[in-house]
Amino acid sequence: MKNTKVLLLTGDFTEDYEIMVPFQTLLTFGVAADAVTPGKRAGDSIKTAVHDFEGDQSYTEKPGHRFLLNASFDSCSAADYDGLYLTGGRCPEYLRLNPKVLALVQEFLRQGKPVAAICHGIQILTAAGVVRGRRLTAYPAIQPEIEAAGGTYLAVESDQVTCDGNLITAPAWPAHPAILRAFLKAMGVSGFLC
Repeated sequence: MKNTKVLLLTGDFTEDYEIMVPFQTLLTFGVAADAVTPGKRAGDSIKTAVHDFEGDQSYTEKPGHRFLLNASFDSCSAADYDGLYLTGGRCPEYLRLNPKVLALVQEFLRQGKPVAAICHGIQILTAAGVVRGRRLTAYPAIQPEIEAAGGTYLAVESDQVTCDGNLITAPAWPAHPAILRAFLKAMGVSGFLC
């Protein structure tokens, strides 16, 4: 296996599973993973939220775990990583307002590197202006944003993934096996199928 390094972009109130599971899975398979958020440094932590479906019109939100960041956003460069992973939850709402976040996402895609986004993480992609002409999925409430940004929204089951070139998207955390397999395959990590 080649030495592969991934940047995970996250923030306060990301969905707990959507940072914990990818981070730990990447490490399990020998992939170096740096988790960062603007305004925080290595050694700082973020608060996560647990989203669940309990029969209401929308998901419920409960406090999750604290997640320790292991790198600093300010020192990140797309040139240092093989891929970018955008977590979901509530953090994309404010991360998409940060010009440095948008420039970083654009640079990963400009360099042709794999970018994976799950659930509400797709909001960062729409704000970065990188979905025009692309086919992607997301949490269903993000469909209007995808279409307004010129992308084609694909409704898939919550455990499925959509691959469009180097852009890999999934609607929710039940798709972790599918999105992580596709992401690792796109980075050339052997033994994984999309």
